[in-house]
Amino acid sequence: MKKLLSLIAIAAFGLTTAFAQTPATTTAPAKAKTVVKKEVKTTTAPVKAGVKQEAKKVETKTTTTAAKVKADGTPDMRFKENKAKAVTKVAGPTKKDGTADMRYKANKEAAKKN
Repeated sequence: MKKLLSLIAIAAFGLTTAFAQTPATTTAPAKAKTVVKKEVKTTTAPVKAGVKQEAKKVETKTTTTAAKVKADGTPDMRFKENKAKAVTKVAGPTKKDGTADMRYKANKEAAKKN
């Protein structure tokens, strides 16, 4: 009887914890900046019975210019345009992996400025 009661208690505890979780809310990614260009073209139709008719065409071109970002808003370094922005020059000698060698005075001063 004690085993049956303990199994029921464990099952009840398991079910209550499973339903106690709140669903994760998803945030919308950052909106890309859009540039809209409008061009107006005017053409004149052939003259019919002395009346000029002008037809206007409006063309819109939309382009998106935004860096790709992660859900938390930081730039996603998997993309080329984000890597180009993050490149920094090292003032003094570097290690094999390309990072600044902090044993040298020039690199220590550059680190203090940033």
